[in-house]
Amino acid sequence: QVRLEESGGGLVQPGETLTLSCTAFGSMVSHLVMGWYRLVSGKERELVALITSRGTAKYGDPGKGRFIISRDNAGTSVSLQMNSLDPGDTAVYFCAAQRTTRWDYWGKGTQVTGSS
Repeated sequence: QVRLEESGGGLVQPGETLTLSCTAFGSMVSHLVMGWYRLVSGKERELVALITSRGTAKYGDPGKGRFIISRDNAGTSVSLQMNSLDPGDTAVYFCAAQRTTRWDYWGKGTQVTGSS
């Protein structure tokens, strides 16, 4: 079993940067693909970014151009640096991890609120 713990959410002013972190606990977590999803009120959950065990990053539409996903050398933690935030980025951000072809594990989520 794998447990994911997120941190770093909060209230931000327009244009500011916020970094979310997620640490995975469990067996062989460095082999997992890890990523971030977000849930905006009234919308479907959407992929923000993911990173493979080898460090290859892919971005969903919300993350393209402004966000950077990275992973520590041990492969157990992933960060999401979110730049130029605006009120449209207000959402609950979830850390997720997959061992095979689907997202098997989820964190509880952390709230990010962009002030207008």
